[in-house]
Amino acid sequence: MDVILLERVEKLGGIGDVVTVKDGFARNFLLPNKKALRANAANRKVFESNRDRIVAENAARRDVAISESTKIDGVTLTLIRQSSNTGQLYGSVAVRDLVEALDADGHKVTKNAIVLNKPIKAIGVYDVKVALHPEVSVTIKVNIARSPEEAEMQASGVNVMEAMFEKDEAGFTEDYDPNAEPGATAEVAAVAEKTEGDAA
Repeated sequence: MDVILLERVEKLGGIGDVVTVKDGFARNFLLPNKKALRANAANRKVFESNRDRIVAENAARRDVAISESTKIDGVTLTLIRQSSNTGQLYGSVAVRDLVEALDADGHKVTKNAIVLNKPIKAIGVYDVKVALHPEVSVTIKVNIARSPEEAEMQASGVNVMEAMFEKDEAGFTEDYDPNAEPGATAEVAAVAEKTEGDAA
């Protein structure tokens, strides 16, 4: 389907461009969200007669987005969540959680502004894009941890999961010989190795 874009759409084009898109994309996204008009003679006339107003409105929205972006750019959100020992979250962090966290931090952002391709399912620090306008986007950091202390460690660049597994390895570990007889201790295996070495 050919459509006339009423605003810049990423990977498609800018205001006034006539582009060909899949019918479903046009019917389910572009047309209902007033991002485009069907490209026919009547709509082309309507668009051309209103082009200056559409461009001016877009510029005004862009200016508002730019002023908002200076407040949000680089913001770090810390979310405390429960997770398993491997760092997998019980549940996931979705767009709604980020909107609520930004709102609590004093930033009003709509759900469709947050670009999260898939929900976050593990602890760590993530970069999330916030598109305040088709031409204005910023990046926020989302720090997901099990405790405020862990969040501080992650914020300073420590990979909490790696650090935790290193700590486990430093603890008591029993020597294990995969070639030993079932039930044999590490000492028996060492003696067996020594006698084999002497025989050779």
